[in-house]
Amino acid sequence: MKEIQQQPVRSCEVSVPGSKSYTHRVLIAAALSDGICRLENCLESEDTHLTREALVKMGVRIEKAEDRLVVHGTGGRLLPCGDPIYLGNSGTSMRLLTGVAAIGQGTYLLIGTDRMAQRPVADLLEGLAQVGVPARSVNNNGCPPLEIVAGQAQGGDVRLRCGISSQYLSSLLLAAPYIDGGLNIKVTEGPVSKPYIDMTVDIMDRFGVTVERDGYTHFRVAGGQCYRKGDYAVEPDASQASYFWAAAAVTGVTVKVLGMAPESRQGDVRFVEVLEAMGCKIDRESDGIAVTGGPLSAVDVDMGDMPDLVPTLAVIAAFAQGITIISNVAHLKEKESDRLAAVAAELSKMGVAVARTETGLAITGGRPHGAVIETYNDHRMAMSFAVAGLVTPGVTIVNEGCVAKSFPGFWQVFEALYSSGIS
Repeated sequence: MKEIQQQPVRSCEVSVPGSKSYTHRVLIAAALSDGICRLENCLESEDTHLTREALVKMGVRIEKAEDRLVVHGTGGRLLPCGDPIYLGNSGTSMRLLTGVAAIGQGTYLLIGTDRMAQRPVADLLEGLAQVGVPARSVNNNGCPPLEIVAGQAQGGDVRLRCGISSQYLSSLLLAAPYIDGGLNIKVTEGPVSKPYIDMTVDIMDRFGVTVERDGYTHFRVAGGQCYRKGDYAVEPDASQASYFWAAAAVTGVTVKVLGMAPESRQGDVRFVEVLEAMGCKIDRESDGIAVTGGPLSAVDVDMGDMPDLVPTLAVIAAFAQGITIISNVAHLKEKESDRLAAVAAELSKMGVAVARTETGLAITGGRPHGAVIETYNDHRMAMSFAVAGLVTPGVTIVNEGCVAKSFPGFWQVFEALYSSGIS
């Protein structure tokens, strides 16, 4: 357990690691590319290591050279793997690699934790079935473990439901250049989390693959294309930046996250607009984005495009005047934990009034008190509730090590809020 220190928080600059979402996608594109790719600023975390290790098991040579990864592309020719491929509780790894496995050789078995075995992928499996890929849930419940028989994809039309996760679409898009005939995908439900689709298309474009699209409803990727070798850099993670912007919001100081650009394709960079609406001052500068806290007011906000930041916003809302309404995030119950239930339970422990709504939460701001915060083995719960401890004595985080899933160095950077200053 980790008790959050009660020390004055100073205005400061912090650096956060590379984007988790971009790292997964860059690793996959590089692994399928036509030569050697040098990747800079990839996130080193449990989830991204799982994707790396899975690709290695599929025959991809990946080396660490100083501060970069060197990936020897396979030209889309992945090798069979007779052993199960373990993906922990990394939903991104499981979903994206399901499509990748379909273009490999032989039969792949993708497995994970007990929680992973409860996370749905049935809509993705149905999409693969439409192009001739035998892919099934081993337990016949639409969840992992998954068995994918590779090499039988025929290409063509796919009608895909993305009401639970946009990763179903990203999975098919990433594999599409190596499917004979390509894919013509019609999204029939959703998609949720649209910015993550933009990130997938962005990576494909940067690696030289053309994606034709009509908004978020129709995507066409011609077969016979190939990801191109080259040097690629991963930008800082806007999701991780949110915890430090949140720290500024609740303490009233200024925190700049270096390297964050307002024009990023990461949807979570728009979190600063929510903070601005709550009363914070935002400075978008050439070397990063700075947030200065102020008196906070409640907001009514659709977080459908920023679902990972709901716990962060919920904690900030606990200190804002009025009732904050967070909507369009019903799918959060399928994350590392049931995040809506988890956030509501832990805020309630702190004396904060929280009501579940049809698609989200209603949080009445006030004066939270200290509590022992369960994290449900969910990295975002730990990092979000750490922010509350900056202004509320007696906040203790259980299983603080779960941050390793996405941000192993979080606690070191967090403690810089006490020790680093800028004029």
